[in-house]
Amino acid sequence: MDEGLFAIFQDAGCAISTPTCGACLGGYMGILAEGERCVSTTNRNFVGRMGHPRSEVYLASPATVAASAIEGVIADPRTFM
Repeated sequence: MDEGLFAIFQDAGCAISTPTCGACLGGYMGILAEGERCVSTTNRNFVGRMGHPRSEVYLASPATVAASAIEGVIADPRTFM
């Protein structure tokens, strides 16, 4: 927060929450609908885990997820270095 990262993510349209398994269980902040995409730092990816069976979940490093949040597409964090 002190670095201003929350403001950058919020301006990019991100939903910021505390660390949670909620999304992958459909218990907090909802689940993915058909056709929605997610880039996540979770360690599991199987059909229907985070929502609709026709949603797409991409697993990535925290740096890649952060870069993707800023860019609005899956992005390479090395472009920010």
